[in-house]
Amino acid sequence: MTAAETKAETKAESKAEAAEVLISVRGVVKTYERGGETLRVLDGLDLDVKKGAFEALMGPSGSGKSTLLNLIAGLDRPTAGTITVGGKRIDELGESALAKWRGDTIGFVFQSFNLLPVLTALENVTLPLLLTRVAAKEREARATTALRIVGLEDRLHHYPRQLSGGQEQRVAIARAIVNDPALIVADEPTGDLDRKSAEDVLSLLERLNKQLGKTIVMVTHDPAAAERASIVRRLDKGQLQ
Repeated sequence: MTAAETKAETKAESKAEAAEVLISVRGVVKTYERGGETLRVLDGLDLDVKKGAFEALMGPSGSGKSTLLNLIAGLDRPTAGTITVGGKRIDELGESALAKWRGDTIGFVFQSFNLLPVLTALENVTLPLLLTRVAAKEREARATTALRIVGLEDRLHHYPRQLSGGQEQRVAIARAIVNDPALIVADEPTGDLDRKSAEDVLSLLERLNKQLGKTIVMVTHDPAAAERASIVRRLDKGQLQ
């Protein structure tokens, strides 16, 4: 192989590797001002997450796990550094562009479910689609499909108060996937659940990753939850260890 051919092959390999990376975080610093003191939560952090990965972030309280998750999801902005998701520099986006990007790209799953108690499971799942141009009939069809995927097709018209904690979290996951996002971010998704419900939710996340190819980044304190991920990363003092 000639030097030119070797160079061309190296470039091709680099492009292929770059195409596999969904999230690229470079030199990210995040500080907060509190009581006249500057708190440095993230300190020049670098991270690559490949498309189709299921990654868990662990670490002590205050280590920056949720901060990093919020930055990746476009819920917060870095003090310094760059964040690229799906080839787009989200740290450079304006507020309206960032909001649209979140709606198109991210599915959110939180510890507290965040369901509206006055809406049925179907109506809660439909909510993200109200910000799109999808017609009402199609919105209902997509929400019904999402609830079927999480195993709640028989609970479409139940209100949150009529559901168990595990079922509420599955509704929240259905809401997270109804827009077919490239990335699911989950912040302590099993934190308020009993062990059986937690295992059910983790099995669902694992299935979304393996069968539907969803990229998942999950913050957790639970070693049993972290075991479901294919990669476990640990943060401490604003750095990946």
